[in-house]
Amino acid sequence: MTLLHTSPVHVPVFDALRDRHHAGTALRHLVVPELLARARAAGPGAVAGEIESLLAGPGSGDGAVLCTCSTIGAVAERLGPVLGRPVLRVDRPMAAAAVRTGPRIAVLATVESTLAPTLALLREEAGALERERPGCAAAPTPWTRVVPGAWERFEAGDDAGFLALVAAAVDAVVDADVIVLAQVSMAGAAARSTTGVPVLSSPAVGLAAAVGALRRA
Repeated sequence: MTLLHTSPVHVPVFDALRDRHHAGTALRHLVVPELLARARAAGPGAVAGEIESLLAGPGSGDGAVLCTCSTIGAVAERLGPVLGRPVLRVDRPMAAAAVRTGPRIAVLATVESTLAPTLALLREEAGALERERPGCAAAPTPWTRVVPGAWERFEAGDDAGFLALVAAAVDAVVDADVIVLAQVSMAGAAARSTTGVPVLSSPAVGLAAAVGALRRA
């Protein structure tokens, strides 16, 4: 399986999850930070061609692909039929769980470019839930917040400071049924928070979905 990352810090996270839950699964990591930088500057669609070339190239391996960047996840996912291989976005299982938890969804992110793709994904999953169980779930009413100063801490390599800011933002959420941590890098903040509201993150459930797709392929 190939994992497409926009930060090298995600590699040990997914390797550890593999070792803990999916022993024996071979992971190939493609780390291309420039994709996120260009997507933030020009929009996710601007990097579609580059993603296609990367995933079609000899260095991308074969089998399922998991894109771990929420900003470009939708773009990568749409390339699956073109590439002839499953391409999954890491945050889809998290979004599916969120809309099943309740309609009041707090979406926290550390970069603005993540918000629109995450909200679109929540709408998609809400539509899927409505088709599955018509009239059984209220329409989602998500609200969003970018955690001030967190991304700067992340870029500076201050992981503890980054997670502390995210955890504080989590604990500040009120009147929500569920809190979504929109980026893989934020997952560690869940264990640092003290909120009683369910907090969802994407790495573990996203990797599990990709391993399932790999086995079905």
